[in-house]
Amino acid sequence: MKRRQIAAIDVGTSKICTVMADTENGDLRILGVGVVASRGMQKGMVVNLNEAKEAIRESVSMAERTAGYKLKSALIGVTGKHINSKNNRGVISITRNDHLVRQSDLQRAIDIASSITMPQDRKVLHIIPRNYSVDGQEGVSNPVGMHGFRLDVETHIITAASNSIENLTKCIRAAGVEIDDLVFNPLASAEAALTDEEREKGVILADIGGGTTDIAAFKGNSIYHTSVLPIAGSQVTHDISVGLGIPFEMADDIKQRYSSVIPGECNDASFVESGHTFSYPDLCEIVRMRVEELLRLTILELPSDDYSKMVPSGLVITGGTANLPGIAELGSEVLRIPVRVGTPPNLFGVSDILNDPACTNVVGMLLWSINNRDASKSHPANEESAKGGFISRMFGNPKN
Repeated sequence: MKRRQIAAIDVGTSKICTVMADTENGDLRILGVGVVASRGMQKGMVVNLNEAKEAIRESVSMAERTAGYKLKSALIGVTGKHINSKNNRGVISITRNDHLVRQSDLQRAIDIASSITMPQDRKVLHIIPRNYSVDGQEGVSNPVGMHGFRLDVETHIITAASNSIENLTKCIRAAGVEIDDLVFNPLASAEAALTDEEREKGVILADIGGGTTDIAAFKGNSIYHTSVLPIAGSQVTHDISVGLGIPFEMADDIKQRYSSVIPGECNDASFVESGHTFSYPDLCEIVRMRVEELLRLTILELPSDDYSKMVPSGLVITGGTANLPGIAELGSEVLRIPVRVGTPPNLFGVSDILNDPACTNVVGMLLWSINNRDASKSHPANEESAKGGFISRMFGNPKN
């Protein structure tokens, strides 16, 4: 297989990360990385086009200098409280004399399952077939070639606000980069942070970034729930700023250098920063209260009260906020389920900076590109697809 170049851009609330790589036979090699402080973004959405465009351009230029070539196109991560999702079912009859399920039957069933009524201001971001059943036989992963009279398919459909997507794509193109595909952030993070066993048994992933917490739940090796919470790391920083009476920038620095939520670790010590003395226990208590609330809200997003049975593999936390010392221990204590911090896999090339939970999403987008290349051809978010919806597929080949 010929080596090909791929790239991804994570346009977050706190940082913008561009990664350029190449791949051959599924092996990924990182060629360039550009990380800059985010500007013009709030809770995953563009609030200042010019500032966001310039920050993206800086990130891209930094990655290009390391890689040694110009970035033409990339996958783009998408998040924001405007993201919605639902599961929908499609049913068809197999009326041919041989009653064998063909690829065209899968397409027809997916088309029916994808037929949902949406306001004009929303677009489809992903249509993901979750599972199939043939004549009532559940758990069929690939029904093509099976004999049956009825084919059912359940899809997970993720939609986004058109204006938010268009503003983001405008910024990317203004920075000189075309868009290969749009990927909902937690789907990408799951590619990098979850194991096959976790996906099969049942697991919930929480990508806690600066402005949003992106959630994806898996069961039976398929996705069944996604959502976005408009609270994340910046709210922790805000609480520190208010609680200690200091500027937001100082609070963010203190959070990164001194914060901990390890149960029972906080003592009576104090620390000095910029000529001011702060109580370590006070800082830890502020951070712990907000993080505990965030963890509880994450679990409440699941469509079931008995979450311990729904996700026996527990919770995997990733994103920048996952770097808080003790967050996994706190999660296990509060939620009484297994909790671990998810990090990207080790990669070849100039990848040292990517060995961090904050980079799980952007690495996941590269893996998404590799893992889904043969399964489907994704529609880029161009003018043509803007009329009919932005669709990326995990399985099959549903039409727009």
